[in-house]
Amino acid sequence: MSEQITDLRETVRQRYAAAAMQVTEGGTACCGPQPVEVDENFGSTLYAAHERDTLPAEAVAASLGCGNPTAVAELREGERVLDLGSGGGIDVLLSARRVGPTGKAYGLDMTDEMLALALANAERAGATNVEFLKGTIEAVPLPASTIDVVISNCVINLSVDKAAVFAETFRVLKPGGRIGVSDVVADDALTPEQRAERGDYVGCIAGALSFAEYRAGLEAAGFTGVEITPTHPVADGMHSALVRAVKPSVEDEPGDSAAATDACCGVTSCCTSDERTTDPSATAAEAKAASGCGCQN
Repeated sequence: MSEQITDLRETVRQRYAAAAMQVTEGGTACCGPQPVEVDENFGSTLYAAHERDTLPAEAVAASLGCGNPTAVAELREGERVLDLGSGGGIDVLLSARRVGPTGKAYGLDMTDEMLALALANAERAGATNVEFLKGTIEAVPLPASTIDVVISNCVINLSVDKAAVFAETFRVLKPGGRIGVSDVVADDALTPEQRAERGDYVGCIAGALSFAEYRAGLEAAGFTGVEITPTHPVADGMHSALVRAVKPSVEDEPGDSAAATDACCGVTSCCTSDERTTDPSATAAEAKAASGCGCQN
C-alpha cells in the first residue's frame, strides 16, 4: 500500500474516531450526546423524524451521511444486509428492523471508536439481528455470495481504491443481489482538481467520482441496471445521489446461462425428460457424446 493511500486512510480514520468520541463523551454529560457538526446537506436531518425517534440518541448524533440508503434499498423480511462504513450504526439499526428477526444486518467499519459506539447503540436499541465487523470496505471480511443487499452512506467516496470496493461489493452479493447507496457524485465536467477545490477528502468531496466514472466503475465490476439519481446539491457541481445496481442472477451471467449449458451438451433441458437436441439430425446421445462435457446420461 502506498504512503499516500495509508495517509489518506489514517486521516479518514482519525476524523471518524474523533466524531465517535464526541458523541460518546457527550452522552455522559447532563445534556446527552451532542450531534457531530456537519452542514445541512449531511447528517441525521436527512432521515424522517419517525425514524430518528425510534433510535438511540447516540446513533442519530453520530450520523454523518449524505442521504438515507435504507429508504431506497427496498429491504424485505429475511434478507441479509451489509452496510459499508457503518459508523455509529444508524443504517444498520434501521435495516435490522426492516429485515426482521429472520434477517440480519451487518455493519463494517475500520474505526475502533465507531465500532464501540455502534455496539453500544445496538444494545440500547435491543437489536439482536445485527453484527458489526472490523475491516475496510476494500476487503470485506465476509464470504462470497452471502449478502442480499449492500448499502452505504457517503463512505465509498472516502475510499482511495473504489474499484476494489465495487469488486468486493459484487463478490459478497448473492446472484440477483442489489445495492442501494447514498454517495457524493460530481458533475462529469468537473476535473479531480476542481472537486478538490470544493472540499477536502474526509468531507466527502475531493474523493468523489463523476456520474460517468461511478457508472463505469460499477459496470466494470459486473453490475447491471445502474441508476444514479441526484437528490440535493452539496457543493457547486457536487451532488448527493442515490445509486442502485444489481448483480446479475446466475441465469444472466455469461457462461452460466441455460443456453451455455445446453450448447455444451448439445441439447436443451439437458439430462431431463424434456431434453431435445439442438441439431435435429443427431440423437440426444450423439449430441452429448460429441460435446465432450460429461453430460452423458
